[in-house]
Amino acid sequence: MSIMGIIIAAAVVGAVGLVIGVLLGVASEKFKVEVDEKEILVRNELPGNNCGGCGYPGCDGLAKAIAAGEAAVDACPVGGAPVGAKIAAIMGVEAGSAEKQVAFVKCKGTCDKTNMQYRYYGIDDCRKVSVVPGAGEKACAYGCMGYGTCVKACQFDAIHIVDGVAVVDKEKCVACGKCVAACPNRLIELVPYKAKHLVQCSSHDKGKDVKAKCENGCIGCTLCTKQCEVGAIHMENNLAVIDYSLCTNCGKCAAKCPAKVIQ
Repeated sequence: MSIMGIIIAAAVVGAVGLVIGVLLGVASEKFKVEVDEKEILVRNELPGNNCGGCGYPGCDGLAKAIAAGEAAVDACPVGGAPVGAKIAAIMGVEAGSAEKQVAFVKCKGTCDKTNMQYRYYGIDDCRKVSVVPGAGEKACAYGCMGYGTCVKACQFDAIHIVDGVAVVDKEKCVACGKCVAACPNRLIELVPYKAKHLVQCSSHDKGKDVKAKCENGCIGCTLCTKQCEVGAIHMENNLAVIDYSLCTNCGKCAAKCPAKVIQ
């Protein structure tokens, strides 16, 4: 190849590169997506767990919602109040004073306290076991099956199966709600971190039937409701239920409970 041919080829390649560069520059300006500066700053403060506990598709989704004023500045359950305060400063608003919450398992039916119907051999997944006859080994259809679906759902190692029942580590729990959604028996709920008295049962059977299945079940005797001076505990379909917004943590209900199901 002659020198002139090489020069022409180089010139053509250079010209093509220049044209492509110009076109890419024009395209980037024409089709660029404007991003709110506050959205970037908010995203930088979020922890990046992408757990979905806030109700949005990951931290990017929450940052966009906060920047648009569609979500509270303290909506991240993982970051909690510290992150909420930083985001509030970015948004120029006051941080909320929402009380910290944690997951709580409403069951005390450990292996030594609940009766067994049969021995289950299969996949360790509560959702799959819930559709087999009897909904698992334990006689109580309302209780914790103990196959660990909630454990697998938790990204923070905050829940484990202990003696056949899921137990939450309050200090590790960030109230993302993944375990709540994973439990087929709806046994897990979010409660105030400071709550000292909680009903560890979900059975709606009558007292006699409860005792026939589990020694640790609520028998619906109503003694706890009669002890509460502020009306914070009442019965719903044979089960004691506590209103945490009214509870003063006096402990009288727990002291009077004959089944000892109020923690």
